[in-house]
Amino acid sequence: MTDRDALFQALRRRPDVEDPTLQAHDASDALILDQAAGLGRLPADVVVIGDRHGALTLGALHDGAERVRVHQDSIVGERALDANAAELGMAGFEHRPLDASLVEGARLVLLQLPRSLDALQEIAELVAAHADERVRVVAGGRVKHMSMSMTALLGGSFRSVHASLGWRKSRVIHASGPRRPAVGMPAATWPRRRAHDLPGVGRIELVAHGAAFAGTSVDIGAQALLAQLPSMPDAASAIDLACGTGVLGTALALARPGIRVLATDASAAAAASAAGTAAANGVADRVEVRQADGLEGVPDGSAPLILLNPPFHIGAAVHTGAAERLIADAGRALAPGGELWCVWNAHLGYRPLLARIGETRQVARDAKFIVTATTRR
Repeated sequence: MTDRDALFQALRRRPDVEDPTLQAHDASDALILDQAAGLGRLPADVVVIGDRHGALTLGALHDGAERVRVHQDSIVGERALDANAAELGMAGFEHRPLDASLVEGARLVLLQLPRSLDALQEIAELVAAHADERVRVVAGGRVKHMSMSMTALLGGSFRSVHASLGWRKSRVIHASGPRRPAVGMPAATWPRRRAHDLPGVGRIELVAHGAAFAGTSVDIGAQALLAQLPSMPDAASAIDLACGTGVLGTALALARPGIRVLATDASAAAAASAAGTAAANGVADRVEVRQADGLEGVPDGSAPLILLNPPFHIGAAVHTGAAERLIADAGRALAPGGELWCVWNAHLGYRPLLARIGETRQVARDAKFIVTATTRR
């Protein structure tokens, strides 16, 4: 076992979901670092994008980088990196937003490939516009989650793109020669916007960054919950938990001019998108958006109404752990008599989790989704 292998084995996922079936690293982390090392000595300043729990950032520091600028979309991932670094006594990295400050002048970018092509395009455009002309991008992932479309997309932002051989079911794409935006053209095309006419809500404009779930579309789970807005109880305030692009919270604010909404999501892209959606629809004064781990900062027993369209993936794995955490947090934050309105895939069986909070009734059901309302005891 190499020193880096020992480092990887020491990594944990906390405060993210920990489970014997989930790891804080995989073979793609090692392959990205090995392929970067094959380019020569690591530069003193390395950029890492998409690190999950610290494997790439701490691995780069272990391999000789002196400073790492890192962007992780999830605030839970940021905290896992911080906790792992503290446990290992390592330093030398700085969290940055996904903007020019992250990649300005960068010579080497290590990237865990996102599953979303939109997320990859936003990253590629940013790097091509602001990194050093000699930048090398080493982007890796598990082969089963990669596609030829990723190579083609990177080719839109870089003149040279080629893939490595596979190793332990992982592969790396190398990109170099950034295509700078033409003079007078915007450096990036994000966030994107799209208007929708929603039954019972009216016209709403969605704003989305690349990594935001469903992008500028309204996912079918959210549609099922939106259809129930008229049936939800009157409340002076509400929470849009795991808000994504903010369609639920903004729609609620549009439908009820007196209500105030808190929208929270662990994803930086989601939080930025939700803030943009609220502003685009003229309700930013009544929709507060926070990037947060669940409902941290929300007092126990304080919320009269919570809306939740929970994720059923952790990374690429189908896993209910994230939804279970969110449901439990909603139960903590609900006021006595307050209601949690939740939409979930019928096969996942969240009913026992909801029943721990209080009486749960089925409000609507179709072939795929169930909408429930749970009243806290």
